[in-house]
Amino acid sequence: MVARQHVSAWRPQVPGGVEVFHAHFTEHTYPMHVHDVWTLLIVDDGAVRYDLDRHARGTPHDTVSLLPPQVPHNGSPSTSQGFRKRVLYLDLSQLDERYIGPAVDGPDLADPLLRRRVGQLHATLAHPGDELEAESRLALIGERLRDHLRPRLADRPRQSAPGLAHALRELLDDRLRHGMTLDAAAQVLHAHPTHLVRAFSAAFGIAPHQYLMARRVERARRLLLDGRTPTTAATEAGFCDQSHLTRHFKRLLGVTPGRYAGTGRTRGR
Repeated sequence: MVARQHVSAWRPQVPGGVEVFHAHFTEHTYPMHVHDVWTLLIVDDGAVRYDLDRHARGTPHDTVSLLPPQVPHNGSPSTSQGFRKRVLYLDLSQLDERYIGPAVDGPDLADPLLRRRVGQLHATLAHPGDELEAESRLALIGERLRDHLRPRLADRPRQSAPGLAHALRELLDDRLRHGMTLDAAAQVLHAHPTHLVRAFSAAFGIAPHQYLMARRVERARRLLLDGRTPTTAATEAGFCDQSHLTRHFKRLLGVTPGRYAGTGRTRGR
């Protein structure tokens, strides 16, 4: 089969919506990465397999997948025809941090009504001028997602205080643009560099450098949809230059920054 790829991305004009992302891939495989927002995903054709919190997951027909922020995951086609998906990225105003744990426990929701509502929301978001309808549909979706997650929230034990891995993640987040050497982080946190890498990887299932690059790509894609050029987005997101951005962007998203930015110029305006 000839490898095919098609993406379309734009910023939705609805409170709480960060990005709409539609994609069709036959062979692209997402490496392990993180988002700083919620990923609300439906698959229209084919299927996706992914790992979340070291557990194998999938997107069987008619499910809705809700992937929480700051939890590493990957993704690849699980059928010969690849997959076609629609994604809405949502900020924490829709679902706060309390729901991250319950979403990790069960990210794939077999709920036909929720699936239908998410599909209707995507259809609405494709038409500028229907913002009130989109807000209404998103409100109902948010309510139903919270209904799914609340019972699990009550059953979850209290989490221990953040440790060394969380402290390193905070350092990387604070220095997203300018970066930080491992030695410098080790001095700040009073830990050996090797211990930092092992602690971070054990806690989050992703190496510190993978986490940093994923967050920078995340930042760059938002800047591109805001109208920044790839060169400017590369600088503002912390990449050395445009070629550095392109290499990591294409590895993660399957397309170049320029092509990705072009899909947003005619949608959602």
